[in-house]
Amino acid sequence: MPSPLDRTLVVMPAFNEEEAVGDVVREVFATAPGASVLVVDDGSADATARVAADAGATVLRLPINLGVGGAMRAGFKYAVERGFANVVQVDSDGQHDPRGIAELVALLDRFDLVLGARFAGVGDYRVRGPRRWAMQVLSGILSRLTKTRLTDTTSGFRASGPRAVALFARHYPSEYLGDTVESLVIASRAGLSVTQVAVAMRPRAGGVPSHNPYKAAVYLGRAAMALFVALIRPRVQLPPTEAPIVA
Repeated sequence: MPSPLDRTLVVMPAFNEEEAVGDVVREVFATAPGASVLVVDDGSADATARVAADAGATVLRLPINLGVGGAMRAGFKYAVERGFANVVQVDSDGQHDPRGIAELVALLDRFDLVLGARFAGVGDYRVRGPRRWAMQVLSGILSRLTKTRLTDTTSGFRASGPRAVALFARHYPSEYLGDTVESLVIASRAGLSVTQVAVAMRPRAGGVPSHNPYKAAVYLGRAAMALFVALIRPRVQLPPTEAPIVA
């Protein structure tokens, strides 16, 4: 009997991640047998695309850097065009443990969107200061919006089922934090179900962190702005063939 992983595309946005991406691709294949891997090379200036391809991934190269949101939208479109039912987002820097992919995908038989939560009792990942405060505020607001308790709404380790894939292929946001915060607002307003599962995070295996202590104070304002923009934008609907049936 086919496994849900056989219909799953693991999408890895990658920007100058030649140091880590190859090992992550190989680890995905080893721990999520049956899944396919698409590395979206987001305008890298290094050998990211070659390293990923050598590791066995399909590589989609973007001519310019679009950010995680733009790279993921390209991944969702690829999944729809190739007939994949599920999409799992995994960082290409090694922080996400691919052993959690199967657990996220298993929950897609009951939910449309499954978040891998870093602050739900597994692992010792910690964030402090303004960035942590922003995450707590966002989690509180988005928990109310999605009608479920969420502790890590900015996690990039997440699985999308068929309805979410169809929606995000058309409407996935590309602005800063839109790929996490706004995508949850879009999903909730479209009637999709959301849940989370506890996951452990690991140190980066290479590359340059996207955040540093000097940028942490700016995070709070940007997070608030991302949520505000998400809430004032027009509501989007599921594509007609994926719309839920209302009795």
